Amino acid sequence: MGIIFKQSLKNTLIIYLGFLIGGINTVVLYARFLKEEYYGLVTLVLSTSNLVMPLMALGIHFTIVKFFSSYDKKEQKDKFLSSVILFPLIIALIIGYFWNYFHELIMKFLSDDNVIVETYTTYIYIIAISCAYFEVFYSWAKVQMQSVFGNFLKELYNRIAVMILLCAVYFNIVSKQEFVIYLSYAYAFRTFVMCIYALRLYTPKFYFAIPDNFKEVIRYSFYIILAGSASAIILDIDKLMIGGKDTLSVAAYYTVAVFIGSFIEAPSRAMTQILDPLTSKSINEDNSKEVASLYRKSSINLLLIGGVFFVLVNTNVSELFKIMPEGYAGGELVVLFISSAKLFNMSLGNNRAIINNSKYYRITLFNGVGMALMLVYLNKYFYYDLNHGTEGLAFATFLSIVVFGLFKTWFVKHKLHMFPFTLKTVLQLFVIAGFYLLFNYWNFDIPEITISKFNISPVINIVLKSIIIVILYMFVVIKLNISDQINGLVKRFIK
Repeated sequence: MGIIFKQSLKNTLIIYLGFLIGGINTVVLYARFLKEEYYGLVTLVLSTSNLVMPLMALGIHFTIVKFFSSYDKKEQKDKFLSSVILFPLIIALIIGYFWNYFHELIMKFLSDDNVIVETYTTYIYIIAISCAYFEVFYSWAKVQMQSVFGNFLKELYNRIAVMILLCAVYFNIVSKQEFVIYLSYAYAFRTFVMCIYALRLYTPKFYFAIPDNFKEVIRYSFYIILAGSASAIILDIDKLMIGGKDTLSVAAYYTVAVFIGSFIEAPSRAMTQILDPLTSKSINEDNSKEVASLYRKSSINLLLIGGVFFVLVNTNVSELFKIMPEGYAGGELVVLFISSAKLFNMSLGNNRAIINNSKYYRITLFNGVGMALMLVYLNKYFYYDLNHGTEGLAFATFLSIVVFGLFKTWFVKHKLHMFPFTLKTVLQLFVIAGFYLLFNYWNFDIPEITISKFNISPVINIVLKSIIIVILYMFVVIKLNISDQINGLVKRFIK
């Protein structure tokens, strides 16, 4: 796990710095500089582009991770990369040719209150193709076991770009209407930089030829694109469904709550960048012991690290909403459901990578489509039929992730005889629950302190409470020896 911890640590720092900047953007700048309607517009444009992106990427970013390490000779690797790199461009050109149809489809889905989106559907296309090729070249770098720079571009660059553009809006350099336009250019530039970096890491000799296992590559890409499209629906369909019923302001409020709840998954995103190619390599080498070891270690370590952030987020969320404009408050249940879903997903470790890179990868299609259908049905039931609001959307997400996460866990146990959970998992869950119950109903009694009409008392409360939680939490998990890797890391620093 040495290379995993080294790159995961760097990736985690980058992701949390990205979350910090994203938090400033979300909590302070978006709400004050762009206002609810245009923030909702940005949310809808990005969410829709995320739904289109898997179709353009054609699953090639997953295909590169699975197959690159299976080739022994450079010639075969070069033929493989040469044959797959043009696929997203072909699909993008086809989608672009029929974009008027996609434009009409998007507008038909939205309510009459959100006609402002009509002017910006072209930028959905630009962002989608930019993100598709970014993921392709990011995977190109990851199979060289270099994930940090790509992670910087993915998690930090775009948030810095947003911050700069929001400040440009505030100083009237860029109008609110132009914000989405310049943001799409920023995504395109990010892809260009990632392309240059990936080609410098590994420059293939381009062939007008295909690898020997090309049929298997195409078959895998076909299943993964369908599964990837279903996964995109899971991530962003709720925001699109809000646009079909309520105003863009509601989408903005929900996006903020989801962002806060998703804060806990940064370690998972960081570790996945290096775990995916390592898992693929171990499976290609038929090293089942190493795969099982990665499975257990990633599960307990992600649960442990995600657990402390779960406690921090949910015990401080009420104070956090106090420093935001009034319309954003009241999303505590959304945060709880989303963060619980993320924590459960983290406890599965590298489950997804194991399935995607095994001979049973076809099950990802059933799992992805099944989860997407369940989520769409539950969203409609809770949000449209029962009118449970955005809490209903968050609960639907939670149920869908847990049900199909349990299915994936059973499947890996049944087919590959690997299981991520141990008695330490149960012990860690008790630690998380105990800290949540202990600190959720307690805050420092701090009098109101304002600086330039901004109440900083909730910020002081959050900082002081978080320091106490982190110190006590780490003391407990180290004493209980829940993670050998964490304890070993602490001993190295103590020495």
